[in-house]
Amino acid sequence: MQIGPYTFPSPTLALAPMAGVTDRPFRVLCKRLGADMAATEMTTSDPSLWRTKKSVLRREHAGEPSPIIVQIAGYDPAMMAEAARFNVDEGAQIIDINMGCPAKKVCHVLAGSALLKDEALVGRILEAVVRAVPVPVTLKTRTGWNPEQRNGVRIARIAEAAGIAALAVHGRTRCDFYEGAAEYDTIAEIRAAIRIPLLANGDIADSAQARAVLKHTGADGVMLGRAAQGKPWIFRELRAALRGEAVEVPDAASQREILVEHLQALYAFYGEAHGVRVARKHIGWYLKAHPALAEVRERVNAATDAKNQMAAVASC
Repeated sequence: MQIGPYTFPSPTLALAPMAGVTDRPFRVLCKRLGADMAATEMTTSDPSLWRTKKSVLRREHAGEPSPIIVQIAGYDPAMMAEAARFNVDEGAQIIDINMGCPAKKVCHVLAGSALLKDEALVGRILEAVVRAVPVPVTLKTRTGWNPEQRNGVRIARIAEAAGIAALAVHGRTRCDFYEGAAEYDTIAEIRAAIRIPLLANGDIADSAQARAVLKHTGADGVMLGRAAQGKPWIFRELRAALRGEAVEVPDAASQREILVEHLQALYAFYGEAHGVRVARKHIGWYLKAHPALAEVRERVNAATDAKNQMAAVASC
């Protein structure tokens, strides 16, 4: 799969941008364990917020393997264009536009998936951002606003006409949020309607589902979100399975080593106090597959410093 000057393996395996999850430590870890692409958490196009601590951390990508993909969100074409220029000046190599987030606080300001209700505005935003920067621009979207308004094919055509370099589509509408099962028929229709690279997203949690989705949609790759939480090695497993190679599932000791690596990166990135708090949810996801370790999770949540949190993990 080709996006501007960047070539990715086929099929491409991408980590979905997730607010509060895909910070630099998690992106770097997933890339090391097989993810071909990983974008930052959604960052705002509002320049008054670019220098807040939260925004600065979300855009932090020093030392991250190329390509650096920064996702921006907003509703104003001029602000989105300026945000794209700002992030390219700070090292972004690909700009990704968010038109898929279903969160109420995002849709309330007519950003994220709320934009799918205004196709003309979608076109103006995409054209403005593509014109503003010399790097490839990609788009993350959904199949429509609601099941009665699945305009994903029209949005995809608008994106291609605007110069978008690649498209990722979550197989749900905004009103579906993350409920029910993702549907892939619309993604297949989008594949038939456009020539730019396409990633399929939604409910892909194992190699069997990935293979089925790729076959059904004709997509160039898959994008995983929740399936990677607590299981960043899933990309390595999928790559082997899709190539017909033996899949090596890390044993408990190897999983613990990966978790420790993740925790150390979180402490270094956020500082100990904040890192311990951020780590709790990640440890919870790692332990979710091991219900017998509920007592360990209680100790993790009670820990207020890195030493005790690490001690709890070491007891797994």
